Amino acid sequence: MLELSILGFLYEKPLHGYELKERIHGLSGHVRPVSDGALYPAITRLVKNGLVDSRTEPGASAAPRRTLSLTADGRRELLARLRAPKDAEITDGQRFFTLLSFLGHLPDPADQAAVLRRRQEFLNTPASFFYEDGTPVVAEREPDLFRRGMLRIARATGTAEKAWLTEALAELEGREPPDPEPPETP
Repeated sequence: MLELSILGFLYEKPLHGYELKERIHGLSGHVRPVSDGALYPAITRLVKNGLVDSRTEPGASAAPRRTLSLTADGRRELLARLRAPKDAEITDGQRFFTLLSFLGHLPDPADQAAVLRRRQEFLNTPASFFYEDGTPVVAEREPDLFRRGMLRIARATGTAEKAWLTEALAELEGREPPDPEPPETP
C-alpha cells in the first residue's frame, strides 16, 4: 500500500520527500505509521523501475531537496493498480481506504464501479471475527461484553459502508439511488 500511496499522491503533483511522507502519514499514519526506513527504499525502488523521477533542487536553506514526480510509466502503473487491485486491497479495511483515496484518478466510471462492486460483494459475504461450529457469531448471541462490542461496531460500520457503496454505484452508473433503509437497532 505504501507504493500505491506514493504513486497516488505524486499523480496529483510533484512533492518533496518530506511532503510526501506527511501526506501518507495523514492518510494512514494513525493505523500504519510510515517510517523513513520503509518510505525511502520504496521511493528508490520506484525510481529504479522508472515509475518516479527524482531531481535535486536547492532547498529554502542550505540543504538541497529532492523533488519527486510521476513518470508516464508511473501514471500507467497507478491506473493499472487501481483498475485491478489485489484481493487484500479489497478485503482489508485500511488498504481499501487507501485504494479509495486514489480511485478518483481512474478516468472511466465503469472501472471505478467495478472496484466498488468487488468491495460490495466482499461485504455482503457473511463473516464475523468469531465462529462457532463454522457459523459466524452475531452480536446478539455473544455473551462476552467486549466481543459483543466489536461485533456491534463492525456491523454498524459495515451497514454504513454498504449504504455508501449503493449510493456511489448508482451515481457512477447514472441511476437514482434507492431509498435508504432505516438503521438497524443495536
